[in-house]
Amino acid sequence: MIEHVGGAVIPTGFDVPVEPLRRAAHYTGEPGCIAEARSFAALFLGRLRTEWCATIDEATEDKVLLVVSELVTNADRHSNGPYILDLEGTDDAVTICVYDSSSALPRRFPRDPERVGRHGLEIVHALAAEVYVERVPVGKRVRAVMRFGVG
Repeated sequence: MIEHVGGAVIPTGFDVPVEPLRRAAHYTGEPGCIAEARSFAALFLGRLRTEWCATIDEATEDKVLLVVSELVTNADRHSNGPYILDLEGTDDAVTICVYDSSSALPRRFPRDPERVGRHGLEIVHALAAEVYVERVPVGKRVRAVMRFGVG
């Protein structure tokens, strides 16, 4: 909405579309990339708190960072090239996307407390409200949507 006051045009800001906060980072797979991705995500959550007034408690932040770790670790281990972490968020949700160069879709194994390893996608499904996996022209994208205030 725009108000006209004494000939001056004053934007009120009410009709300005608000775009979600979005940031992406590229990783080569070098040692330390997974920790860098977690730090990148933590900074992103801090910006959501500041710019979107998102209420993200410590437990929720830990869950988001765990999902980032699991998805980036899977990309690191199972692709033959670089990968991208793409984050998008608002005051009530964050979407975590990881793109990698492998076209092989990840497998979600049945629950098995005796199995050592291969629990990543199981963890992501347990924590995220929605999980999508799809092939893209250069590999695949795994997307997890996490809502704030939802256990």
